Amino acid sequence: MAPRRVDVLIFADFQLLDAAGPIAAFEIAGRLAPGAYDLRVVSTAPGWVKSSSGAALMAAPLDEAPLDTLLVSGGDGTRPERLDPAVIAAAAAVAPRARRIVSVCSGAFILAEAGLLKGRRATTHWSRTADFRRRFPRTRLEPDRIYVRDDPVWTSAGITAGIDLSLALIAEDLGEAVAQATAQQLVAPRQRAGGQSQFSGLVEMGGASGRFADLLDWAGQRLTTRLSVEDLAEASAMSPRNFARAFVREVGMTPAKAVEHLRVEAARGALRQGASVEQAARTAGFGDAERLRRAMLRTYGQTPQALRRKARAEL
Repeated sequence: MAPRRVDVLIFADFQLLDAAGPIAAFEIAGRLAPGAYDLRVVSTAPGWVKSSSGAALMAAPLDEAPLDTLLVSGGDGTRPERLDPAVIAAAAAVAPRARRIVSVCSGAFILAEAGLLKGRRATTHWSRTADFRRRFPRTRLEPDRIYVRDDPVWTSAGITAGIDLSLALIAEDLGEAVAQATAQQLVAPRQRAGGQSQFSGLVEMGGASGRFADLLDWAGQRLTTRLSVEDLAEASAMSPRNFARAFVREVGMTPAKAVEHLRVEAARGALRQGASVEQAARTAGFGDAERLRRAMLRTYGQTPQALRRKARAEL
């Protein structure tokens, strides 16, 4: 069988790890299964391409050969004021020749600008979900997912999630055993627990403009009280209807979901400090352990008991 060609598309101010993480994963998989991949770094401006860190990768020119996978990096170069129209055009032109189209982190913005995510499910870096929703309302964004598969398009969450996605691609191509062995060589989990919301902080959840950061800080100090949409709207001096719309637009999730995230993070902190599951549930405003269990499964993919055992093992 001919090697599967994988083109990694980079551009000025790309995020180095967005490209280097998947490159390392495919390189290792290719050593474990010789001849599996033909890996190339490509650009619309071939030669040395500088990342946002200043470190550069050597890129080959794009060509018209068919390929297995087009993988688009993310980075600062995906922001509207920096995004090169040639990169969008290249993604749109190459996509029909690829069996799979993949983006890492904010590379989803390039796919969306190229029209490749219309009507599809996708994810991107948690800090840019509100902006993505505003700009691409026809894409069904799933902001808490580490990666999303909507054939033939795969998208990953922020930066290191590109490794998770690459391992999933390797498993599909070469089988689970090779993916597991690749993860072991990378010293990375084959499948990490939970979604990317566990990595977002309180202030960042306030949205790109930080408009609701103070409100979320206020709510975080009152988790044992009722925090309905009406309560939050009153604290924001807005009508409930206008508040709910503005909140989703800025934060990328409903007020109820945001409050749940605050409570889950508070409960997680309490568990790490040695609280029982029942104590953590009361401290975070869940009321009972079962509600906490369901919320933690939704957010982290783990039960409170499992998180508590892990925290105790790390001491």
